[in-house]
Amino acid sequence: MANNSTTTPKPQQKPVMPQQEQKQPQPQPQLMDQILATHSPDGRKVDVKPLLQLTEEILQRSITTNLGGAPIYALDEKTQQEKFVGKLETLSNTINKIACEISYGCSVGDDAHSTTMALFKTMSSYSWDAKMVLGLAAFSVTYGEFLLMAEFYSTHPLAKSIALLKQLPDTLEYSESLKPRFESLKSLIKAMIDVTKCVVHFEELPPDQRLSLVEAQANPVVVYWIIRRDIFVAVYWIIRSVIACASEIIGLIGLANEYIPSKTKAGELSSLTHKVINIHDHLKEVFPNCCQHIADEKVEINEEKQEEAYLTLVGLFKTIHIDNMKILKALIYAKNDLQPLLEGFAKKQVGIDVLRRKNVLLLISDLDISQEELSFLEQMYKESRDQPTRLESQYEVVWLPVVDRNFLLTQEKQKEFDRLQSRMPWYSVHHPSLIDPAVIKYIQDVWHFNKKPILVVLDPQGRFANPNALHMMWIWGSLAFPFTSMREEALWREETWRLELLVDGIDPKILNWITEDKFICLYGGEDIDWIRKFTSAARAVAMTAHIPFEMVYVGKRNPRDRVRGNINIITKGKLSHCWPDLTSIWFFWKRLESMWYSKMQQGKIIENDHIMEEIMTMLTFDVSEQGWALISKGSSNMAKAKGDMILSCFQQYDQWKEVVGEKGFMQAVNDHLQKLQTQHL
Repeated sequence: MANNSTTTPKPQQKPVMPQQEQKQPQPQPQLMDQILATHSPDGRKVDVKPLLQLTEEILQRSITTNLGGAPIYALDEKTQQEKFVGKLETLSNTINKIACEISYGCSVGDDAHSTTMALFKTMSSYSWDAKMVLGLAAFSVTYGEFLLMAEFYSTHPLAKSIALLKQLPDTLEYSESLKPRFESLKSLIKAMIDVTKCVVHFEELPPDQRLSLVEAQANPVVVYWIIRRDIFVAVYWIIRSVIACASEIIGLIGLANEYIPSKTKAGELSSLTHKVINIHDHLKEVFPNCCQHIADEKVEINEEKQEEAYLTLVGLFKTIHIDNMKILKALIYAKNDLQPLLEGFAKKQVGIDVLRRKNVLLLISDLDISQEELSFLEQMYKESRDQPTRLESQYEVVWLPVVDRNFLLTQEKQKEFDRLQSRMPWYSVHHPSLIDPAVIKYIQDVWHFNKKPILVVLDPQGRFANPNALHMMWIWGSLAFPFTSMREEALWREETWRLELLVDGIDPKILNWITEDKFICLYGGEDIDWIRKFTSAARAVAMTAHIPFEMVYVGKRNPRDRVRGNINIITKGKLSHCWPDLTSIWFFWKRLESMWYSKMQQGKIIENDHIMEEIMTMLTFDVSEQGWALISKGSSNMAKAKGDMILSCFQQYDQWKEVVGEKGFMQAVNDHLQKLQTQHL
C-alpha cells in the first residue's frame, strides 16, 4: 500500500486547496483546515484489508440479523487464524481506545463534531483509509456485543447476567417499536462500508495508477488535490456516522419503562445515510475503476432484489386496498424512519399519511420540466385551492423526480433540483434517492414515462385511474376533477369544435368579443412580410364590409426570438392585438397538442372524430413555412386556411363582396376559399 506520508502533506506543508465547483456534501473550509491539522502520519504502513474484511463480516452479519431473530454465527476459525490474528495485534489497543472514546463522548452528551475531532487526534498518525477502518472496527465491537446479548440473553446464563446489568431485557420489550431505528442503522452501516471499501481500494493503487486517473485533465495537479479533498471529506463523514450509530446503540441500553420511540433519531440517521450514499456515488464518478469491482460483486444480488421489488409493485396494483397507503409507500418510500415528502407551502417534511384516501396526482418528470409548464401548473394548482369547493380536500399533487443519482450529485444539478422543488406549491419527494430503482423501472415500463412529464392519477384506494391527466389539466384545469379516464371521456362528449375550446383560460377579452358577436381572427406564423400584407388586407375588408373585426397574433408552437420580434413590430405598428408574452403563445399551442394526445389516449382517430380532424389541421398549419388564419363569428362559425390562400381571399374581396348580404360574411369567405382551393388543385 502506498505510504500516505508521501502523498498527503503534513499540516505545515499543506498547499492551498484548489477552488472548484464542489460535487458532493462538503464541510466548511475552516472545518477542512481542522481535519488536516489533526493529520500527522508517522510513515507506518498499515495493511487495513484484513481488519476491513473482519469488520465487514461482523457488520454485514448484523445487517442481516434482526433483533431477536436468527442467531449470529461465528466467523470461520481457520480464516481468523490465517488472516487476522497476527496482523491485528498492534491495532487492538487503538481499536479499544477508540471504542472507549466513542462510548464516553456519547454517554456524557458531547456533540458529534467534538467527538469526531477528538478521534481524529487519536488517529493522527494513521493514514486516511486506516482512520476509516479503525473507526468502523471500534463500532463493530460495540454493535456486535449488543446484538450478541440481545440474541442470547434469554438462553445463556452469562449473556443473561450482563443483559440484566445493562437493562437490555427492558429494551427488547420494545423490539417492534425499535424496528425503524434498526432499519436506519442497517442502511447507514451498508453505506459506510461501501464508502470505506472505495477509499481503501484507491489508497492501495500505485502512484502511477493514481496519476493516470487525472493526467488527461487540463490541470492534473488541481484535479488530484480535489480527489484527495474528497477523501478527507469521506473520512470525516464516516467517523461522524460511526459516532451517530454508536450513540444510537448506547441510547438503547437501560431505557426501561421510560422509553418513547424517537422519530428524530431515525431521521438523523436517514439524513446521514443519504449524505454517505451521495459521497459514495460521487467517489464512483471520480475514480470509477476503484469502485467498479465492488459494484460488480453486488450486481447479481441487487438485480434479484430489484426484480422482486418490481414484481411486488405489479402485484400491489392488482390488489384491492382499503386506502392508498400501501401503494404510495411502495412508490415513494416504504420505511417508517423518515418523513419522505416536502410540503409545498410550508416547506417542511411530512409523512405519507397526509395523502391517505385522497385522489393523488403523481407529477413524474426529470429536471428538464419547462418553465412554462411549471408556471401554468402552479397557477392552476393555486386557483384550485381558492375555489369554494375546496378541491384540496379531495386531491393532492406529488412530484416524483426521476433523476439519475450520479447526475444529481453535481452542484449544478443539485441546485436545479432545489430550485424546482422550491417553486412547487404541492408535495414533492424530499430527495430523489428515496425513489427505488424498481419504482423507476415500473414508471418507465408500465406508465411509459420517457422524459416528457406525465401526471398519473391514483384514486383514494390507490387504484390506477389515468395514465396521464396532464392533457386534461391543460385543457380544462380543475374542471377535470377527479381526472379519471371516465371523466375525460365525459368532458369530450360535452365539447364541440368552437373558439372557446381554443382560447379558454388564455385571453378573457376574446371571450368578451364572442359575447359581443364580433368577427374574430386568430393568425400565426413567423413571416413578418406576410403578416403585414394579411393584417392590412383584413382590416381593409372589415372596414369596407362594415363589420366589427378583431385580430390576434398567436405566433408558433415553439416561440423563439423571431416571434418575439414579430410581437414588437405588430405592437408598434398597431397591426393587430397580440399576446405580449411568449408563455401565453406557448400555452395556446400546448393546449392544442394536449387535445390531440387526449383524443389519442381515448382511442379516437381523425376519420371518425371531427374535433381531432380540426386539431390536426391547426397543427399542420403551424408546421408550414407560411402563415395561416382562422376567422370566427360567435362561437362555432369558422373559416380557416393557410397563408397564401387566406391572403388571396381577402385581396380578392371585390370578387365575392356582392354575395355577403345574401350568404353572410362567414359563408361568403368559406365559399371563396373553396373556390380558390379548387383552382389550386
